[in-house]
Amino acid sequence: MKLKQFVALSTASVMVASMTACGGSKPAETTAAPAAGESKAEEKAPAAEGEKVELSVSTWDNDTSPQFQAIVDAYMEKNPNVTIKVIDTAADEYNNSLGISLSAAQPDPDIIWVKDMGSMLQMADKKQLLPIDDFIKKDSFDLSVYNGAAEQLQYNGVSYALPYRNDWYVLYYNKDLFDAAGVEYPSNDMTWQEYYALAEKMTSGEGSAKVYGSHNHTWQALVTNWAVQDGEHTVVEKDYSFMKPWYEDFVALQDKGIIQDYATLKTANIHYSSVFKNQQCAMMPMGTWFIATMMQAQADGETDFNWGVATIPHPENTEAGYTVGALTPVAISAYTDQPDAAWEFVKFAASEEAAEILAEQGVFTGIQTEASLNTIASAEFFPEGDSNIEALKYTHYSFDRPLDPQIEAIRTPLNEVHEMIAIGEYTIDQGIEELNKRVAEIKGW
Repeated sequence: MKLKQFVALSTASVMVASMTACGGSKPAETTAAPAAGESKAEEKAPAAEGEKVELSVSTWDNDTSPQFQAIVDAYMEKNPNVTIKVIDTAADEYNNSLGISLSAAQPDPDIIWVKDMGSMLQMADKKQLLPIDDFIKKDSFDLSVYNGAAEQLQYNGVSYALPYRNDWYVLYYNKDLFDAAGVEYPSNDMTWQEYYALAEKMTSGEGSAKVYGSHNHTWQALVTNWAVQDGEHTVVEKDYSFMKPWYEDFVALQDKGIIQDYATLKTANIHYSSVFKNQQCAMMPMGTWFIATMMQAQADGETDFNWGVATIPHPENTEAGYTVGALTPVAISAYTDQPDAAWEFVKFAASEEAAEILAEQGVFTGIQTEASLNTIASAEFFPEGDSNIEALKYTHYSFDRPLDPQIEAIRTPLNEVHEMIAIGEYTIDQGIEELNKRVAEIKGW
């Protein structure tokens, strides 16, 4: 596998664009029964075995993102009676272009790769996506292989998509710094309190020569993710007091100089990748997409130190393997004229077989298999050692942002309150009070 290709495929892409209004044409016909609240469409018999079938799929930047084409090609090879047309759009135009097609209730595309889950909610609200619960029930399709991610994709109790691509949080560390300090590497089973103690032990030096025990980028997610990691809460709540201990830990790390302070990072516009690459920190919680960044940095000779990956630390009330992340879902258009054939493709795209195909392209998927993890771990410049492979496994997956229609509006107070706490303009209690008030106004509570 070529490393440049690995990097192109592993870079996370999250864009949110509003969809145009839905047209009035009838949704897709399907042999599956309609979901609750949906009107029953005229049933249509599935294509006979061997009958020619034409499907269309929507993608973005397909020429440089064979994560899509690899699955399309594999499916057509496996099903020679199926022809799939790829409708490709530039990434920054994808949501708008797709919205126009769906507004016109066009039968193409049949299958939709969803660029971000916020747009999925908009499409679902406009009834532009086909519910798939009855397909799942009819095929006795096992959702447990996604470790909870499929259930979290449900919106108002309805499944509209399956998990396709996947990125989640792990802990990166600098092996050379740990070796020099004579300290054991982070394990794949650390609580956050054990991680904080390790970060304090690994903090050394002063001024420009200082090495911080860990690094928190300026995102509020680098605090709130751990507050929702156990799956008991989300970042959309009536009462945010559950975040208080996590903000107390964050402020303590800043005050002790174990992590760089927020104000410095913000005013100097310091990117997290430069902090880790320049060996200014011993550890850093970050998404799996950063693996490709580090591998490319080594391939280009930008860095030459030894680094590793550990499982993200876990709260006291959970076991190792709980993580937080985001998905790229794959769904079916409500206007498809081939609902059963579209479901067969979606089912394949989110299968273990597809996971291993995508692993050859360096893509993490919604399903983890030993074969796919080993394929990714065998890539050039991936850190050596079985512990690094084990670090990529998880047992429970929580979304960093829940499927909520107001999530984008709620992100504004989340970000603003985070900043005010980080720079000391709010006490933690004041910040929580402000979040409770502003989110209640957005939600109408």
